[in-house]
Amino acid sequence: MTDNAWTRWPSREALGREASTRPRRLLGWVTRSLVLAMLLWGAFNSSHVRGWGVLGAVAGILLSAVVAWAVFRTTLKHRLWPSLALYGVLLAIAVAAQAADFGVVALVLWCGCAITALERLPIAAALPVTAIALALYAAVNDDVWLTTLATTAGLALAGYVLRLDAEARGNAQRLLNQERAARAAEAESAALAERARIAREIHDVLAHSLSAQLVHLEAARLLIEGGADRDQILERVVAARGMARDGLAETRQALSALRGDMTPLEEFLTQLVGTADGAETTISGERRPLPAEASQAVRRVAQEALTNVRKHAPGAKIRVWLEYGEDRVTLVVRDSGGSPGELTATGGGYGLLGMRERAELLGGSLDAGPDDEGFMVTLKVPV
Repeated sequence: MTDNAWTRWPSREALGREASTRPRRLLGWVTRSLVLAMLLWGAFNSSHVRGWGVLGAVAGILLSAVVAWAVFRTTLKHRLWPSLALYGVLLAIAVAAQAADFGVVALVLWCGCAITALERLPIAAALPVTAIALALYAAVNDDVWLTTLATTAGLALAGYVLRLDAEARGNAQRLLNQERAARAAEAESAALAERARIAREIHDVLAHSLSAQLVHLEAARLLIEGGADRDQILERVVAARGMARDGLAETRQALSALRGDMTPLEEFLTQLVGTADGAETTISGERRPLPAEASQAVRRVAQEALTNVRKHAPGAKIRVWLEYGEDRVTLVVRDSGGSPGELTATGGGYGLLGMRERAELLGGSLDAGPDDEGFMVTLKVPV
């Protein structure tokens, strides 16, 4: 069947209990329990039935309760033909109850079938069930025809109103589930992004620290092969040890930065440039706090650029500019050039590539290449 208003099932959220509030579910259980208790009490106190007849009446009522529960399950699973068969069983039980002079039981079953069919079945399938149930009710009802007509119309209207109410609750529950799923996906995405950020920070710190240590260890190796004296070799080893200590400190600083606790960027650059001979720092623009990712990008690029100068142009003068713009911050690291160092061939050459990827992730750019004097690195990051 095509999916339209006549053949469409109410949603599972509408048919289930999840969309109902706890007081509403409690009220439903109390109502059903009272109806069942009243029917059983009526069967036991019926004046025209004695002995085995009472047991038969009770068995019929309990069977009706079981079949009604089965109707709930099959309609919840959108199984049309089993649901229609179960409604047929309930209508047959009602006819048998009427024939055995249990009029109240028959009326309850017919009214219940009429209302729940409209509430739980597709409209095209519910209308025949409701029509049969109300027709049987009208046939045995001894009220005047106008009262009977009004009662049947009211029952049909009540079933349709319950259907609309259930669908509204189902839609609300579905939207709530979608919102919860979206929040869970957003939280998972944020967690993955945070993990990637932490991994990137630790990677950059270790890459810079280990690269700097490699510079001094490689220099120590070359000094040993060249027969240099002990003091020169020791100087390089001590420098490598200092780099390892600085790397550990930078790792701790990176973790603190991830928690939002970091030294001001200007102070960091001043301290970083102060460790290099012949270096100077210029800061322009209105100073202001930067987002953590942008601040970390500037710090890592500055470290990588100074390390490259030590490797490829030892002794060159270094100038560092930091400019605060309206919508971005710009870092320029330029060296005056010089003769290639003995460690030019060391390292994998991936430092600035990683910095460029970091800048692009933030929507910025990184340019690195020779200029008129030496080598220049330019980072632009939006803030």
